[in-house]
Formats: sequence, structure tokens, C-alpha cells
Amino acid sequence: MPVPIEVQLSALPTNPGVYQFYDGNDKILYVGKAKNLKKRVSSYFTKKHEYGKTRVMVKKVNLIRHIVVATESDALLLENSLIKKHQPRYNVLLRDDKTYPWICIKNERFPRIFPTRKVIKDGSEYFGPYTSMKTVKTLLDLIRSVYPLRTCNYDLSHEKISAGKYKRCLEFHLGNCKGPCEGLQSADAYHKQIDDIRDIIKGNFKSSLQYFKHQMKALAAEMEFEKAQRIKEKIEVLESYQVKSTIVNPKISDVDVFSIFSDESYGYVNYLQVSHGSIIRSHTLEVKKKLDENDAELLQLAIVEIRQRFKSVSKEIYLPFHVELDENLKITLPKLGDKRKLLDLSIRNAKFYRQDRFKQIKITDPDRHTKRVMAQMKSDLRLSEEPVHIECFDNSNIQGSNPVAACVVFKNGKPSKKEYRHFNIKTVTGPDDFASMEEVVFRRYKRLLNEGESLPQLIVIDGGKGQLSSALKSLDILGLRRKIAIIGIAKRLEEIYFPDDPIPLYLDKKSETLKIIQQLRNEAHRFGITFHRNKRSAAAINSELEGIEGIGEKTAEQLLKEFKSVKRIREASIDTLAKSIGMAKAKKVFESFH
Repeated sequence: MPVPIEVQLSALPTNPGVYQFYDGNDKILYVGKAKNLKKRVSSYFTKKHEYGKTRVMVKKVNLIRHIVVATESDALLLENSLIKKHQPRYNVLLRDDKTYPWICIKNERFPRIFPTRKVIKDGSEYFGPYTSMKTVKTLLDLIRSVYPLRTCNYDLSHEKISAGKYKRCLEFHLGNCKGPCEGLQSADAYHKQIDDIRDIIKGNFKSSLQYFKHQMKALAAEMEFEKAQRIKEKIEVLESYQVKSTIVNPKISDVDVFSIFSDESYGYVNYLQVSHGSIIRSHTLEVKKKLDENDAELLQLAIVEIRQRFKSVSKEIYLPFHVELDENLKITLPKLGDKRKLLDLSIRNAKFYRQDRFKQIKITDPDRHTKRVMAQMKSDLRLSEEPVHIECFDNSNIQGSNPVAACVVFKNGKPSKKEYRHFNIKTVTGPDDFASMEEVVFRRYKRLLNEGESLPQLIVIDGGKGQLSSALKSLDILGLRRKIAIIGIAKRLEEIYFPDDPIPLYLDKKSETLKIIQQLRNEAHRFGITFHRNKRSAAAINSELEGIEGIGEKTAEQLLKEFKSVKRIREASIDTLAKSIGMAKAKKVFESFH
């Protein structure tokens, strides 16, 4: 028989550690860390949770297991390893499981240097991982253009070289290798190159540049100008590569920079590795939220994961805000200067990564894109549910003439044109936008209620507080005031108005929520103005025909129905007109136009 949750909670210690929730089938649901296990775990079962996912998870918990550790930083490391091992359903998902390339310096007498995706524990040195093979190839091309290295896989032991077992290959004759296979290059000289290459891979070009400049001057002093020129070319290659990678103050060295940018469903954590004043690595990790994780929790977990993955040994990190990490790490929160520029650069990288992901997802997974946008709109507009069905209203008239209104419908953030409706204003005389809005909103939802059609989750009114108040009157009469969310958008500054709230909401100009509301407003305006123009044109045509003595409204409509336009009526003969309206009226129309 399972032990009641209350009993399990009472037995928890107050030490720091990691807790694990299991369901009735002994399947792990969630892994978390805590400074005080008893206090943190008990909070899941005593407080009311805002998010439905958390409430569902808590109901499923049947068993609580815990591991006590010495410090909170140890708990963070253990939590990270357990999440990676078990992939619990309700934990954040670190979406980045591909194999990364490394640069290997092989454990040999004359080490080879090559790219690889497999790390073999044979005493060789591995640098990385790198986020793309292109970066690795660029770096290796730089190294090979400066240092002659062997590419063969011979066993260059002292005995075999002395026995003359190997012969020089084409790489020697091309100048890409100095022939250690025949003893033409000493192991000490070769290893001096390897030491310089290690520094270059780490981003430190100082040692290599000093060595080559000293060598160039010595050759020039000995009148070896051709050799000195070749050394100069190598210096230029190194300096050119260094300039491309130098971003910050050279005094900033061996620092990790982390930033986060998040939305309702995902967090995007960017990592910049700075060495000797140069950014030598940039990587962005996508973190999928599962419960109600905040930015600090996501960033904390991602920092541990990224530093482990890239084997970072930096003792200082720059962050946008404080998070609890290993006490041996120095945390800096930059406010000004080059350090702040680095943090801003990291944030921009996270934002660009998010934009690129959205573009890809919109093409490859439109359903996920739609769900994300709906969740974002729900959050931005403080709605109780996602606005899958939105309707927008706009009035159109010129000094009260031919007043009309339009209603456009969006489903899942996209226009549903077959459901668009336009209205002729029936009860309002003169240019009264407020009364017109009240009429069309009432007529629209009165009809939907009578016909049993589904109601929208959100109504958007094109206009400020006045139009919004008029629409609210109709919803009050129909008993829909709190059943449908309603907002108004004013054109001048794109203010969003809510009922009974005098202070408008200003959304970010690049916000997807604002873009959809603007698209709704613009589409309603386009649809309404098109209908208004058509109505004005029809009225002008009718008045032109009705201006002919003896021709009334019905005759004018009959002619337009038959001939489609005034131009065709004007070009028609008396006999042709007579077939439609009789000879007497045909003569009057013909004589009027001619």
C-alpha cells in the first residue's frame, strides 16, 4: 500500500538536495532542486498553482524520492545530470542533442591535428566542441597555412625513422610538411609548433605573432628576403584572422557571457566564450518550458549544461541578473562599458536565434507556430483563454453618407474570409460612429446567439474608448459582457484599451500580438471601405439615371440589371432599350444621353 503524501512530506529533511516525483506506475515525472527540501516540496501540495500543468502534475504524484547534497550548487549539478538521464515529462527540455565537432591533437610523437566528432580517451587533446564544422575547418585552414604539419598516419617512432622505414611524400614537396618521417624535423621543433597551435585554438595569437616577427627580422638581417616575405605573409594571415574575431577589450580574458530571452513557451540562452579579448565561441540553447519556470531557473540550468558541454574552466561569468551558481565562480552584472556591450551582443544573438527558429517553424511546423502565437496573445492581452477566434469591427462613412460597417474574422491568427460580414447602418442618421458601432455589434451577436453559432474569444474594436464603450453597451444588453473579451485599438499611438481601464496598454512595436491586431484592424478597414465605395458608386449611378425626367428608381434598377453599367446604357440603341423598359421610356433615356 503506498505511503500517503502527507507522511512522505513530514519525513523530508531541511537540507539542500534534489527531489524526484514519481506517478503510480513508478514513472518519473519531475526532478527539482531545493535549498530546503522539506519547505520546497511541501509548497507543491499546500499552495494553489496558477498554471494548469503544475496542478495536473501534483495530482499524479504518488511517490517522492530525494537525494541530500552538501550545497545548493551541488544540487544544481545533480539536477542537471538527472534531467539529462531521465528526461522527465514535466522538466524543461534542453533542445540541443546533436553531435558537435572537435579539434583533436593526437597523442603521438609527432601529433597530427584533425577534426572529429568522436572523443576517444586515449590521452589525446580535444578542443571544443564547436557549434559548426565550418568554424573548425576555417581554424584548421588557418593553422595549416601557417604551420607545416604532417597528415600521414605513420608510427613515427625514433627507431623506425632511424631505420629509414619511411619516404617523403607529396606533402613535403609541396611545402606542407618538413619531413619528420625522414628525420628532417626534430620532435622538439615540431612540439614548439604544437604549443603555438594550442594557443591559437584558445584564441591567443600573441606567442605565434612574436615568434614569427622575431624570425622575419632575423631572416631580413641575413638578407634572406624571400624567406622573410613568406614569414610576413604568415603574420598577415594570423593578424587578419585575429582582427575578424576581436570584439572586445583585450583586457577581458577567459570570461563566459550568458543571456536569456524568453516567451511563453521557450527560453533562448546565448553563450559567448571570450579568450584574450576575442570571442572564440557563440552558442544558443533552446529551452522548452514545461511548468511555470522563470528566466532565473532556466538560465541557471542552462549555464550548468553549457559549461559542462563545452568544458569551460572560466572563473568569471557575465550575467544580466544574479542566479545562484557554484560559489567559486565570480558573477558580474555589467552596467556600462565593454562588458555591457558584450552582454548586449549576447542578448541580440539570443533574439536573432529566436527569430530564425520562428521562421523555420512557421514553414516546417505551422501548428506549433500557431499555438505559440495564441499563447503569446493570451499572455500579452491578459485573456482567460487563447483567442483562437477573433472578430474585428470598423465603421465607414463620409459625412454620414452611405454609412456601413465591416466585421472580419480571424481563426488561429489567419483571415477566414468566408466569414467576413458587412452591414448597412439602419437605425443611425448622420455621422455617428458610436451609435453605428453599437448597432452592428448588437446585430452581429444577436444573430450568432439566435443561430447557435460559436462566439469569438476576442472582439477588437477599431477606435478608442468611445467606440469601445458603445460596443460594450450592446454586449451588456445581450448578456455577453464578461463572456467575450473585448479591446479597442486607437490608431495614433496604437494604444490598446480595456473595458473599465482608463490607462491604455502599449505593446512592443515588434510584438507578434500587436502585428495580428494591426492586421485585423487594417483588414476590417479595407473590407469596410471597399463596401462603402461600391455602395457610393451604385448610389451615384442610380441618381444619374433617376435624374432623367420620367425615370424612377425601379426603372433605373431594371436598366442596371440588364446592361450592368451606365456606359452600356449610353451606348445602347433605342430599340435595345425599348426591349427592356418600353419605347416611351427608351426615348427619354436615349434623348437624355444624346
